Amino acid sequence: MSDVFDVSDVSGRPGSQSALRRQNQQRLLSALRSGGSQTQAELARQTGLSTATVSNIVKALAAAGVVSTEPTTSSGRRALSVTLEDDGQVAAGIDVGRRHLRVVLAGTSHSIIREASVALPPGHTATDGLTIAADLLDSLLAEGGIDRRALLGAGVGIPGPIDRRTGTVVQGGILPEWVGIDIRGMFRDRLQIPVYIDNDANLGALAQVSWGPHQAVANLLFLKLGSGIGAGLVLDGALFYGHVGVTGELGHTTINEQGVICRCGNRGCLETVASTSTMIELLSRGTREPVDTRQIVERALAGETAVLRVIDDAGVAVGRALAHMANLVNPETIVIGGPLTDLGEILLEPVRRGLSRHAVPIIGETTNLCMSSLGDRAEALGAAAVVLARAGLARPDTAMAQVTQL
Repeated sequence: MSDVFDVSDVSGRPGSQSALRRQNQQRLLSALRSGGSQTQAELARQTGLSTATVSNIVKALAAAGVVSTEPTTSSGRRALSVTLEDDGQVAAGIDVGRRHLRVVLAGTSHSIIREASVALPPGHTATDGLTIAADLLDSLLAEGGIDRRALLGAGVGIPGPIDRRTGTVVQGGILPEWVGIDIRGMFRDRLQIPVYIDNDANLGALAQVSWGPHQAVANLLFLKLGSGIGAGLVLDGALFYGHVGVTGELGHTTINEQGVICRCGNRGCLETVASTSTMIELLSRGTREPVDTRQIVERALAGETAVLRVIDDAGVAVGRALAHMANLVNPETIVIGGPLTDLGEILLEPVRRGLSRHAVPIIGETTNLCMSSLGDRAEALGAAAVVLARAGLARPDTAMAQVTQL
């Protein structure tokens, strides 16, 4: 590649034509990294460069293979869409669940290169998860013909509260075998790359503002609804961690003081009435047939009354808990993720009902409630987004500004 297109080359004197050219080039590349594919007119508006300058830069970058262009139509007019090409480097996102593990490989242009998921055995340990994750990562690299040296790092999402002072899982998560272990150190030593650890709900929130359709949303609440229930918060364009990093434990807010005892030791937590584990337990009573979340979705979509009732009760409880949180932080958008996203309005309607009933009226009326368009890959994508942010490739820049390494 010509040094004209090497944005790390700063040999031009300040104020010289070559320095100005590189500065303009960097401004345009930054706009593509933060905003994805755009027309030349959109790039001109975003960067403040003239359309002629943008056109010249795009032609040069396209000739060098840095960007690709494609004719399109914008506002009824013919235009040229510009897309940043991957540079060969990749970020790994790893999502560890109670019974699953997913690995995603993402390019520097935020393209998804490879992904795969596997089932985890009951009661798996951190060592089990590390071994399976490393093997799956190696398999994806081999399938894609990707040199391991191209890995920028790996982000790892864990379904439990993370003490950011120590980087360890603290009591209260759904992986008791992982509590108190230096997970970042274990993964880093095995993978031999930079590793970043965070709670899965936090990473799910980051995914919504870096991969999903909510990149312009500055205040967003992401709810991970699964065997555990947790929330990630993006407030004023940055992920909110609180004092030691243990935020968004919505699953352990009290819904019924006379309810059953939760695994956290409290009574009547949201998880005891609305988690997928609770739904499975309720629907398994009186039958020998195994029930899982996939069957819950299928049976609900088929209109099975008992399943719809269980989902309705859970949804109202979730909406009530979300209302309390919305009353505190006033998010613009609430996104629900997890294994039940295919339910759509079957779940959203009772959640909306509970939210409207218990939220301050203006909050209930103005908060956008929706399902995650990223499905069950959100947490892994969020983990990859952290790696890209560390490499200076955040999208959008503002939403990732305060992502910090554990």
